[in-house]
Amino acid sequence: MHPVLRRLDDLAAHLATRPDVLAVLGLGSAGTARDRLDEHSDLDFFVVVEDGAAARYRESTDWLRAPCAVAFSFANDPHGRKALYADGIFVEYAVFTVAELARLPRVGARVVWRRADVPAALVERGPEPDGPPYDTVEFHLNEALTNLYVGLHRELRGERLSATRFIQSYAVDRVLALLDLTGPDGVRAGRDPFDPTRRAERAYPPEVVPLAAMVPGYRHNRAAAGAVLAWLAARFPVDPALGAAIRRLLDDPSPESPQGTPADLPCR
Repeated sequence: MHPVLRRLDDLAAHLATRPDVLAVLGLGSAGTARDRLDEHSDLDFFVVVEDGAAARYRESTDWLRAPCAVAFSFANDPHGRKALYADGIFVEYAVFTVAELARLPRVGARVVWRRADVPAALVERGPEPDGPPYDTVEFHLNEALTNLYVGLHRELRGERLSATRFIQSYAVDRVLALLDLTGPDGVRAGRDPFDPTRRAERAYPPEVVPLAAMVPGYRHNRAAAGAVLAWLAARFPVDPALGAAIRRLLDDPSPESPQGTPADLPCR
């Protein structure tokens, strides 16, 4: 058994001895996607407890230490903690009541243990995670283009860190969303609904999406924007006006340039 799954089983066995614990759920690669477990996997899980017990399990780590000493932990969320076991297993967990759990999306959750009197329906599934407000090709395409436009203006103003986020993060997220929408159904089914960057390299090889060119680093925002724009223009109908505006920014030779509309356009 993989050490992460063994640790989760040991935790569940200990928690099963506590009368105020209702269930333990494995998530991610410790949930239904156990085929993704490797030597780099951490352990994500939920603990479901009776009303009135949640604060105690969130604040105390005595139960977490039952299978192994904890080297480090901190509260990263009102509901839970991140922790590192002495043997190197890293965990992220949250503690919920049944009512709190009912409001949470938990795609791919696996019931590791539940008390005999707890109906499976209470803990097995929750609502689907919220998607973007408009999950369409038009939305993701134009969002990517406007990310490039804003990011290049930030770069020209000297706000390189902000530019890097707009060009090499936000716009690339939209590229991945476009691939998820237009690619084979089987590829989208294997993607992480909470984080579009997870397993992107496995789903989309470099000949499909050149991530090395789109995400070259802090000092290469213009090159990144050019790569993203070229990829979009080769596959989707880029608006001529917005595309031209982005290309003018890519061609601007100045390290800093004032925001505004180029002088050769109307309305100036």
